[in-house]
Amino acid sequence: MHCSRSAFLLSGETFSQVNFLLYWYKVRQMDELSKNEAMGDLYALYGALLTQGQQDYFEDYYYNDLSLGEIADNRQVSRQAVYDNLRRSSKALEKYEAKLHLLASYNQLEEGISRALNSLLAEDQEAAKLQLEELLQVIRGE
Repeated sequence: MHCSRSAFLLSGETFSQVNFLLYWYKVRQMDELSKNEAMGDLYALYGALLTQGQQDYFEDYYYNDLSLGEIADNRQVSRQAVYDNLRRSSKALEKYEAKLHLLASYNQLEEGISRALNSLLAEDQEAAKLQLEELLQVIRGE
């Protein structure tokens, strides 16, 4: 069977659809990566508040990169049980952050320190002084 090269060319409309699907896939992947990174940050702050079992499931999934099926096989439970445990753990971490705001405060402090450092590097000591005073107010809860 002989196929011409033109048989493999996509029409403009089909090409746009393919581009959209590729874009959507990349955005979804980035979204999933961002979510995983955020969960890791929350776990670093609040992981000790989870039960040992929740910690084990969480670490297997997020840090050891095991699939739900692999975790289920290792622990002799259903994939649904693993999924439910991870969902409950994630909700608990999000609840802790909603009440305690440690990650938000950390990010605010990190950003403020970075601005103050940039001001010092630019030899703008007055701006750095103001930024550091603002950071002290944040730390004191003022």
